[in-house]
Amino acid sequence: MERLIQGFDRFRRDMSDEHRQLFAKLASGQTPHTMFITCADSRVMPELLFNANPGELFVYRNVGNIVPPYAQHVSGVVAAIEYAVTALKVQHIVICGHSDCGAMKALQNPALLKGKPSVEQWLKHADVARYVVAENRPTMQGEEGLRYLTEENVVGQLEHMRTLPVVAAAMANGSLRIHGWIYDIARTDITAFDATEGRFRPLVAGSSNLPDATPHARFSVPVASAA
Repeated sequence: MERLIQGFDRFRRDMSDEHRQLFAKLASGQTPHTMFITCADSRVMPELLFNANPGELFVYRNVGNIVPPYAQHVSGVVAAIEYAVTALKVQHIVICGHSDCGAMKALQNPALLKGKPSVEQWLKHADVARYVVAENRPTMQGEEGLRYLTEENVVGQLEHMRTLPVVAAAMANGSLRIHGWIYDIARTDITAFDATEGRFRPLVAGSSNLPDATPHARFSVPVASAA
């Protein structure tokens, strides 16, 4: 805790005049352009990764970057999405998974959930990913299997998010776009789900054409092209 207190003291002392003015402006409200839903993992820091200023990202974190289906579970993340879309008028929502995810490892190996009943119950919202991989990539194990499981979880959560009435309505009128990303911690790379191709592909800086992440039958494409 002392490290945190010292860090905050340094933050206040070293703050630039530009940031002081920004915080003064933000004191009366926020207008983030993007909601960023990611894992609670301490290695994933959206504001740092995207060099974002305060007020740009509306960040929500939970175990496994999960969005429960609307009719199934009313939760903090569902409430946050509703607020972001209706009150903050965000233009984009990103669901971002990451490499070496403990939640996805637990889906691979349920024994890891022993003594964690709440986590086990929560991860039932991600079971669609486990089932999809088991049915379509039954021989995949280890890191390769974990990667596909992480990707399928992001795709599954995109599908869940579209069941939220406010999201469906905003997407229908063109005011909102949704995106599914995977952050590779070791490589500091991001891949984005492209529903038209049914696969994740590199996120390219300067691209004016973000991949369309509208949920799509991923396994309708040949296995070789989905890697």
